[in-house]
Amino acid sequence: MAEFDVDLAAARVAEQAERAGADAAARFARSGPVVGKAEVGDVAVEVAPGGLLTGLTLSRSALRSGSEALAAQIVELAHRAQRRAGDRMHQVLAPVLEPAQLTSLGYEPLAEDDPDYYDDRPEMP
Repeated sequence: MAEFDVDLAAARVAEQAERAGADAAARFARSGPVVGKAEVGDVAVEVAPGGLLTGLTLSRSALRSGSEALAAQIVELAHRAQRRAGDRMHQVLAPVLEPAQLTSLGYEPLAEDDPDYYDDRPEMP
């Protein structure tokens, strides 16, 4: 009988995982790509939630600031964009995963008074 209970529990967990996966997939389909963006003046970056740089835009005038200053600005913007991507991922997955699970994955919401909070935060459709 105990073996049956384990099999039943495993089947329930598998069913819940499948349902959560389907719900997450549907939310990603509605939200579009989950990325974080940050821009200051002539420098703009875009990163994936894990911090992978997916876009970098520089103008000619940004190049005039010198390589060290430009590199520092890119790193700062990438960090801000990564936090925003984590916030966006949290927003997309919050209805599907428990808060502790999101935190353990490194996805945390940004408070409105956080300096990295979007001025025009993207909303879930």
